[in-house]
Amino acid sequence: MAQKTASKKPASPSRKAATLANMESLDRGKTAKPKVKGKAAALTQLGRETTAPADPKAAVLETAPNPQTGETYVARFTAPEFTSLCPVTGQPDFAHLVIDYVPAKLIVESKSFKLFLTSFRNHGAFHEDCTVYIAKRIIAAAKPKWLRIAGYWYPRGGIPIDVFYQTGEPPKGVWLPDTGVAPYRGRG
Repeated sequence: MAQKTASKKPASPSRKAATLANMESLDRGKTAKPKVKGKAAALTQLGRETTAPADPKAAVLETAPNPQTGETYVARFTAPEFTSLCPVTGQPDFAHLVIDYVPAKLIVESKSFKLFLTSFRNHGAFHEDCTVYIAKRIIAAAKPKWLRIAGYWYPRGGIPIDVFYQTGEPPKGVWLPDTGVAPYRGRG
């Protein structure tokens, strides 16, 4: 008995050429720039060699157009090895960050976000300041419908400090998973 197979419509010549052009630009280490209302977004770090900023205020947090503007969904960044410095002692502080946001028109470009987080490695600030500052920079750059950040800071002096911030109630109907980070239990 013969099975019917769905025939796939061949790509149009113009679409095929655009796809090939995008693939060729990726092969050359460049990326096709996403369109924003007829203009290309200015992504200056993605696909290029970049150096980590020395300070979070100097870091450029870039955005790209949200490819699913008609949908309400959660995007999550997890940074289990975030590092900053104590502003008093200069000792390193470590945190596990979980950032959830519901994009509006823009999404946060991940390479610029990684570089932004890296810029804290030699930056002295208290746990609360680092956590809330990261949230505010994302809000300023991407203007999400909603955002929450959970900063689970590893103990120093025997006391872990966990910092939580959100912009309000999450949008109705959005699926919001648990952060997945267990509370500190010591060696338990």
